[in-house]
Amino acid sequence: MAVDKKFIGKKYPPVEYEVCREKIKEYATAVGDLNPLYIDEQKARQSPYKGIISPPMFAVVYTKDAVAQAMFDRELALNLPMLVHGEQEFEFVDVIRPGDVIETEAYVADIYEKSDKDFVVVGGIAKRKSDGKVVTRGKWTFVIRR
Repeated sequence: MAVDKKFIGKKYPPVEYEVCREKIKEYATAVGDLNPLYIDEQKARQSPYKGIISPPMFAVVYTKDAVAQAMFDRELALNLPMLVHGEQEFEFVDVIRPGDVIETEAYVADIYEKSDKDFVVVGGIAKRKSDGKVVTRGKWTFVIRR
């Protein structure tokens, strides 16, 4: 059964994530990115950023709960046992620092069929709460096999 296109444009409530230095270090270590900007406070202070920043792909951490709302939306009714993660893309707009509170709002950007599969594209916009500035835009494509 095809995913109903009437859900294109559906928005989900914003999800907040408070970034902390230890989570940045844990993420960087887990993915093997030992750039001093992510793990060494003293060296990071000497950089143009004047302190620790997150790796760009840390975006997966602070956006995941917002995107999960679409994935587990009972109304959208995605067939989870048949779902595979097709692709993911990000546009990184600004650096993320410890102490930032990031608010991500997800929405259903597109639904289409191709080769007997449903494709559901979820978009997300992440903003820093303190100044409202967009820090990341993302798209996640889920492929549902029939």
